[in-house]
Amino acid sequence: MAPRGHSADDVARTALRILDDHGLPDLTMRRLATALEVQPSALYWHFPNKQTLLAELSDRIVSRMASGTAVDLRTEAGALREALLTYRDSAEVVSSTLALGLGSSLAHDRLTAAVAADGFDADTARRSATTVLHYVLGFVWHEQQRLHYDSVGVREESAGAALHDAGEDGVADIGAAGLASDDFAFGLELITAGLQARRRV
Repeated sequence: MAPRGHSADDVARTALRILDDHGLPDLTMRRLATALEVQPSALYWHFPNKQTLLAELSDRIVSRMASGTAVDLRTEAGALREALLTYRDSAEVVSSTLALGLGSSLAHDRLTAAVAADGFDADTARRSATTVLHYVLGFVWHEQQRLHYDSVGVREESAGAALHDAGEDGVADIGAAGLASDDFAFGLELITAGLQARRRV
């Protein structure tokens, strides 16, 4: 039976809390074991190594984007971004998991379905989904890095400069992460416009 009655769900939920509170570098098996009041070796009852634990966290993070049948590409990409922004350092967790070929393919599958629903062939849908997945992961990783730097006061001067360079209305259009609020939509529009242009070739 599982040590001290802890389930795999208990371990994963506690790991997500540590990730969100302290960040990926501080999500160690020792810290997780301490939070659960068990020996680190007890964690391997549920997860054979840290990467399989991170794969579970990745699946839980990405699963937040699922809601019925996949719709248009912009909506699915936006849903993935929102899911990633739910937890600190989640883009890094999901990216490393995918790079190792672990975890769920849910995000890629939903993006693929959205492109296919727009009339594109299976190969184009798959490759377009990969492109958008990489774009979203990279964008959110950048956002989360800036959020971290802001939280420790590293970017105070650059944030001030951004406000100093505000538009005519005196308001700088930046989000909490220091990125223009429409930058994500602009980049995604470039990708979708390229995809539509490919249809016309």
